[in-house]
Amino acid sequence: MRVLVDTNILISAALFPQGKVARVLDYLFETHTVVIASYTIRECEQVFLRKFPAKLPAFNLFLADIDYERFDTPARLDPSRFPQIRDAGDLPILASAILADVDILISGDKDFEDLQLKKPLVFTPQKYFDLINT
Repeated sequence: MRVLVDTNILISAALFPQGKVARVLDYLFETHTVVIASYTIRECEQVFLRKFPAKLPAFNLFLADIDYERFDTPARLDPSRFPQIRDAGDLPILASAILADVDILISGDKDFEDLQLKKPLVFTPQKYFDLINT
């Protein structure tokens, strides 16, 4: 299965390597193909520069140490081609998940859950954690 992870998942896993989100991400790496969009990588770098500048080198090492498939998010997106999402800032993630043809999108952003997509299926880290631990 192919799984795209959102920005908040990477940031949480990088900052809290023993946390629940990191455990979900570890499971994904062991059992699925993890896809990370170029938009997500840029967004993570911006967040680290703004909020955790001293930890940006550690994030870059984290990213270099994981095995993932990179998806290049298109520079221009036509919103009419995708399901309408409340926050226009989330469109690049939604578009990346659809265009990369992933099976699952893992995000802490509730707006994705509200879409009720058939593909990709959307899970919060907690819901996915509950699913893999039943």
